[in-house]
Amino acid sequence: MNLTSRKKIYVTRELLPEAMEILKSKFKIEVWHGETPPPKSLLLEKVKEVDGIICVLTEKFDKEVIEAAGPQLRGICQVAVGFDNIDVEAATKKGIYVTNTPGVLTETTADFAFALLMATARRVAEADKYVKSGQWNVPWGLTMLLGQDVYGKTIGIIGIGRIGSAVARRAKGFNMRILYYDVFRNEQIEKELGAEFTSLENLLKESDFVTIHVPLMPETYHLMNEERLRLMKRTACLINTSRGPVVDEKALYKALKEKWIWAAGLDVWEKEPVDPDNPLLKLDNVTAAPHIASGSIATRTKMSVMAAENMIAILEGRVPPNLVNKEVLKVRPPTK
Repeated sequence: MNLTSRKKIYVTRELLPEAMEILKSKFKIEVWHGETPPPKSLLLEKVKEVDGIICVLTEKFDKEVIEAAGPQLRGICQVAVGFDNIDVEAATKKGIYVTNTPGVLTETTADFAFALLMATARRVAEADKYVKSGQWNVPWGLTMLLGQDVYGKTIGIIGIGRIGSAVARRAKGFNMRILYYDVFRNEQIEKELGAEFTSLENLLKESDFVTIHVPLMPETYHLMNEERLRLMKRTACLINTSRGPVVDEKALYKALKEKWIWAAGLDVWEKEPVDPDNPLLKLDNVTAAPHIASGSIATRTKMSVMAAENMIAILEGRVPPNLVNKEVLKVRPPTK
């Protein structure tokens, strides 16, 4: 019998079927079937018992949970690109491999970001509600639900990594002027698409659409605050498919309510699930989604399989293909 067949894996949320079959063929699997995340008390128990954990971003593996792990826990494999829910430094010290699922969700997330951009600009959610609620009881008129044009406008991309670059390629198809801001300059995207590297302040002042594609870290927390929102055009739209806390929601509500900016399209929120009483949900100029930018069947399957493959590599004594904390190799070299 293969040694890995005796390994115990805890899966904090049901994965897509293909990935579950792969895992079941290799390991002893326990799955949390609740619709809400497993409680912290349960995570504290499981890290002492299992050899590997596959999780999603709603589970918090903070320092307390990581330090409670038994010596047999060798991997925490996240089904997401971001991993701000995991204390990577603590995991590294404990010799726990942390992996993510980059690349596979790039195009799907970019599709949704651009869909949200267009829906926000052209007031698609408002129009849908207008028709379905029976409010459309007058003939067509010139001023009915007027929106903003997308073609030929200026897009400002904050964060020009994989997803930001994919959004830029879509913008090129709409003949948009592409501005971007990042801590690192991307000369390839400049040559390929004619994108212009600029300061964050200039990007906000000149863009008709501002779309955010940065990870959540101390430097990006409330990156879009009141001061920066005030720099945007009154006709501009803000799109966020990155992480909710990158945007100060109180400041955004004020900006939208007082019409400093035209509208916002939000897939991510400071608190998830979003509170039904969140004032942003009461505004007609907010297009809201429940964190589904990567939510296509094909992409979520690829993400699940990638996480499974990362776990298999770890427990078979190989370096996983998507290792986040490469320093861990010095603490715990790959071994069966």
